[in-house]
Amino acid sequence: MEKPMPSSIQLTDPRALRAYAHPTRMALAGLLRREGALTATRAAQLTGESVASCSYHLRILAKYGLVEEDTPAGPGREKPWRATARSTGWPGYSADPAVASAAEALTVAVAENYFHRMARAQDARRELPREWQEAEVFTDTTLYLTAEELRALGKRVAGVLAEFTDRGDDPKLRPEGARRVQWLQVAFADTEPGTETAGSGDGS
Repeated sequence: MEKPMPSSIQLTDPRALRAYAHPTRMALAGLLRREGALTATRAAQLTGESVASCSYHLRILAKYGLVEEDTPAGPGREKPWRATARSTGWPGYSADPAVASAAEALTVAVAENYFHRMARAQDARRELPREWQEAEVFTDTTLYLTAEELRALGKRVAGVLAEFTDRGDDPKLRPEGARRVQWLQVAFADTEPGTETAGSGDGS
């Protein structure tokens, strides 16, 4: 019986963090998580990259434990690759300057990747049925929270989303009409000029 895929792999090595920040590698890891085991040839067809490029980047991902060779299809056949976890995590804080710098670079790369994906989705959203256009969420909210409250809120949201994560692994659990939805979670301390902390006013 095939063992279930771990929910997440945590990257703490600066070299692994910088390696994963490459857009093609992020795309390949995401593709294997969504589609299951794929050869470099099939990955090239789905991403538009060359087979040589996909092979190279898959080997880099394997070096840092993000993907691995799947059971070979047979003698002489091209080997398939599979993801080792459903998601990738990395430190939000590190006292090690090398880790902190690499983690920040990866966060920026991921944010840029999501921005481009979101922009492409916006370009294509008119092709969606009306019910899907009306159901999509695009909003922001400003809150005043302590660090502990922000952490607790993140856990509560994660708990709600966890109710639906099994559908990613088992298509039979997906109700009729379900589509793949990308849900982004971003919450950050706003340091733009003009922001303030509670109690910093002039008392008027």
